[in-house]
Amino acid sequence: MLTLSDFKEARKVLAGVILDTDLIYSKRFSKATGNQIYLKPENMQVTGAYKIRGAYYKISTLSEEERARGLVTASAGNHAQGVAYAAQAAGVPATIVMPTTTPLVKVNNTKEYGAKVILRGESFDDAAALVEELRQEQGLTYIHPFNDLTVATGQGTIAYEIFQDLPDVDVILVPIGGGGLAAGVATLAKLLNPNVRVVGVEPSGAAGMQASIAAGKVVSLETVDTIADGVAVKTPGDLVFPYIQNNVDEILTIDDSALVEAFLDMMEQHKMIVENAGLLTVAALRHLDCKGKNVVPVLSGGNMDVITISSLVQHGLIYRGRVFTFSVQLPDRPGELQRVAEILTRENGNIIKLEHNQFVNINRQSGVELRVTLEAFGHAHRKDILEAMREAGYHVKEEETGGFYS
Repeated sequence: MLTLSDFKEARKVLAGVILDTDLIYSKRFSKATGNQIYLKPENMQVTGAYKIRGAYYKISTLSEEERARGLVTASAGNHAQGVAYAAQAAGVPATIVMPTTTPLVKVNNTKEYGAKVILRGESFDDAAALVEELRQEQGLTYIHPFNDLTVATGQGTIAYEIFQDLPDVDVILVPIGGGGLAAGVATLAKLLNPNVRVVGVEPSGAAGMQASIAAGKVVSLETVDTIADGVAVKTPGDLVFPYIQNNVDEILTIDDSALVEAFLDMMEQHKMIVENAGLLTVAALRHLDCKGKNVVPVLSGGNMDVITISSLVQHGLIYRGRVFTFSVQLPDRPGELQRVAEILTRENGNIIKLEHNQFVNINRQSGVELRVTLEAFGHAHRKDILEAMREAGYHVKEEETGGFYS
C-alpha cells in the first residue's frame, strides 16, 4: 500500500535532487474561470518533467544486484529522461525503448544522459513489448514508467509541494496516461486532506482510464489517437488502478483542439512551453463545475521539439482567426492589386503572404488569381475584412486550411 511514511521517505530521498517548482498564480485563467488558478510548473523540473521524481526514487530503492544487471524501460520520452538521468547519477547502465513517434528533443536528451536508446513501434505499448523481450533475454531490471507503486510514490511528492505553497487548495488537476502520476498525487493529497478534490484529465483519443473506471477494471483501448504523446497509453496500470478508483474524484476528457488553444495561452500569457500532455489540465479548467475555489493544474512536462511548437502556433492562430487565407480572381489589368491592397489597409489587415498568379487562365477579365494570407485580430475582424472585399465587388473564397503551411 501507498502510505504516508512511504511518501515522506521519497521526499527525503529527492531533497536536493529535484526542484521545488513553486506555484504560479494565473490572473488570466483565474478571470476566465471564476476560480483562483495556481499553476504547478513541472515543465520547469529537472529533465523538463515530473518523471524524474519517480525514476530517481525507484532506482534509489534497488538492490546492488538489481542495479548491476542494468536498467531497462519503455517511455514516450519524459520517463526515459528521468531514468537516464537517475541511472547516470547512480553509475548504472540504462537501455531505453521509445516509440518512433517520440519527439526528437526527448530522444536526444535521453541519449545525452548516457542511456542507450532503441526506437520501436508507434506507441508506448509497442515499445513495452520489446522491453519485455530484452528483460528476459538480458536479465535487465525493468523500471516501469507508471505501473509501479514505488514510482508512483515518487511522483506523488508533488502533492507535498502543492500543500506547502497553498495549504487551502480545493482542487488538484492531474494528467492521466498510465496512471502513476494521478495515483501518487491523488493518494498523498487525500492523506494530507481528505476533502481536497482530485480531477484526472485524459485526451479523448486515449481515455483508457476513464473506460477502465466505467468498467470497474483495467481495459485496453484498441488504438490511441492524440497529439498528447506523453499520455498515449492503450492500457492503464493495474497496480495503480485501485488508487485512482479510490482517490480520483472525477476524470475529464479533452479534445486535441483544446490543447492547441491552451498552448497559445501558456505561451502568450505565461511565457512557458508546456507539452501537450501537460496542457490537459490547463484545457480542463473551463470544464470544472465550481467557482471561487483554489485550483492547481499540474503542468506535467515541457519537453517539446521546435517543429511541434511551430505546428501548434500555426494551428492555434488559425483556430482563433488571427491568421487566414483567401483567394480572389482579378481582371488582368494594372491597378487591381493596388486596389485590393488599399481595401486590406483600410481594414487593418496585415499581409503575411501574397501570391499573384497572372497565368491561371487566358480570360483577361478574370485571368489573375490572388491568394492572400493575412494576420487579423480574431474571427470578427476576419469576417469584416472578407465582407469589405465582397462589398467592393470581389468574389472571395476563404480557404479552409488557412493556407499557412504552403
